[in-house]
Amino acid sequence: MMLFLSMLVIGTNTSAEEVEKEFNLHTQKSFYGFVRELPEQMNRFQFDSGFTFNYPDAVRGIYVTGPSAGGQKFNDLIAMMRETDLNAMVIDMKEDWGNLTYIPEDKEKYKDIIEPYIKKPKDLLAKMEEEEIYPIARVVVFKDTELAKAKPEWTFKKGDEIWKNGRGEAFVNPFLKEVWDYNIDIAIDAAKLGFQEIQFDYVRFPEGFENMDKSLKYSKGHYKDEIDGDDVQMRVKAVTDFVEYAKAKLEPYGVKVSVDIFGYTATLPEAPGIGQNFSKISEHVDVISSMIYPSHWTSYFGIPKPDLEPYKLVKEYAKLENKKIGELENPPVSRPWLQDFTASYLGKGNYKPYGKKEVEEQIKALNEEGIDEFLLWNAGNSYTKNVDYTPLTD
Repeated sequence: MMLFLSMLVIGTNTSAEEVEKEFNLHTQKSFYGFVRELPEQMNRFQFDSGFTFNYPDAVRGIYVTGPSAGGQKFNDLIAMMRETDLNAMVIDMKEDWGNLTYIPEDKEKYKDIIEPYIKKPKDLLAKMEEEEIYPIARVVVFKDTELAKAKPEWTFKKGDEIWKNGRGEAFVNPFLKEVWDYNIDIAIDAAKLGFQEIQFDYVRFPEGFENMDKSLKYSKGHYKDEIDGDDVQMRVKAVTDFVEYAKAKLEPYGVKVSVDIFGYTATLPEAPGIGQNFSKISEHVDVISSMIYPSHWTSYFGIPKPDLEPYKLVKEYAKLENKKIGELENPPVSRPWLQDFTASYLGKGNYKPYGKKEVEEQIKALNEEGIDEFLLWNAGNSYTKNVDYTPLTD
């Protein structure tokens, strides 16, 4: 941090120590009062990673795991992007279990969670710069089994044991600023490498938390005194505050901030258990990425089996989201996650194979409602071939 701040103050009369002290003071105030502006010194300077990336006409991206980014598959994905209108990659830097997929600047601090699939992240970014592929770093936040094991006091406990969901995954506590800073430090490291955007995922409490919060042991931090008695608003404020705080801390690095969010949160004032409020989170990010995979919905929008009707589902959602975003004072860019996988787990009659037609229908539905950006999800990074990603023209 000191090296970075030293770079910032070259040519000024302000010492690096003074800038660092001022920045920490303001971000500490941000934790309690959430000031909207960074100190003047921080606004005047931007970190330079040495890479040059231009924001595309509209981001059309894919998800890339650490193993894919660090292996032969990366070259295959590059080749696919050369042949299509895809222009961005969302790359795991901190993945779903809490491991880092690369060797960070502070190797000792993270030594127990390093899975260095990406041996040379700078080389990877240089290749992306050469290919004009917009780089987005995915950082999974509150779902973090490794951190929960290392810091049990930062997680949720059932009796004396760390609570885990049905898939054996643990979450860390969104009420705790220590958890916030842990994840933001990783995001800053990704920004310093040269990523142009940080995408935070799992910015929420565990699913169904409203049904088990009374049986779990955990700290509510300062929120207990701030919003006593209203657990829903306490969770919503903690999640929203994290996003605002993260945005402020990342400001000097010149990166955009995006957040993944459940699509159904746009249909509710707020999701009571997980603490996501679509409008409040959207006010504090550059990009909002709703996960609107047709397979993830039940009978919403009058569609009894949404996976069978991808065009209709995405179109109806887009109409709703446009209305919601249109009400905001500081609207973000909408960049939803779309489905490029077959949800056979839904059972016979409830799903269909997804291929070229189904992917294009989702993109078409977004474009017709004025949403030009999108991301494609396939957990194994095996994307449908011969898809036309070309945006609609008037």
